[in-house]
Amino acid sequence: MKLLIVEDEPSLREIMTRTLQREHYVVEQTADYASALDKIAAYDYDCILLDIMLPGGSGLRLLEELKRQRRRAGIIIISARDSLDDKIEGLELGADDYLPKPFHLAELSARIRSVLRRHQRGGEPTLEAGNVRVYPDSRRVEVAGRPVELLRKEYDILCYFMSRPGHTVDKATLAEAVWGDHIDQVDNFDFVYAQMKNLRRKLAEAGADTEIRAVYGFGYKLVQP
Repeated sequence: MKLLIVEDEPSLREIMTRTLQREHYVVEQTADYASALDKIAAYDYDCILLDIMLPGGSGLRLLEELKRQRRRAGIIIISARDSLDDKIEGLELGADDYLPKPFHLAELSARIRSVLRRHQRGGEPTLEAGNVRVYPDSRRVEVAGRPVELLRKEYDILCYFMSRPGHTVDKATLAEAVWGDHIDQVDNFDFVYAQMKNLRRKLAEAGADTEIRAVYGFGYKLVQP
């Protein structure tokens, strides 16, 4: 899952980034209104951690822009302004949660997991397609009830497609989602091919009745039985 942190305080931004990277998220960060606006216009995120008070503009206006663009990211407002008016406005504009500063990083992680469950799994603890089951909170994968060992990026690719059943995804979008912003600008996608080849082989060897099928000239699509 890919996160964007929009926070102008450098030390808080860095500790949030390191903590969430240790939890296997792909984490991008930005410190002001203008660069955050550029990020949300150019890239997709699963969850955005959004401060209200930013150099150059308000995080609430960014929230309005996200909703205008119909972005599907979960939004958690993180702000030192713990006023009732800000909280109500943020939630009415479409934020999923509001976390006042200071906060414990463990609580932030729990709220991110909760928002992702609601957005991508309808509140369910697992992702399922055919006889393939993924447990995102523990990063476990089972095929027909038996565990399958995947490397980190193999797991990330599978989780990405399991969260978007039936969607055809081009190689650049997949690379950006799993490896981070700007990776879509590389000269070739051999690293995507290699990881995808290994993932598809492991699923087939485990007896999966769901596959990630290549769509010639475009990308890949999760196909269920």
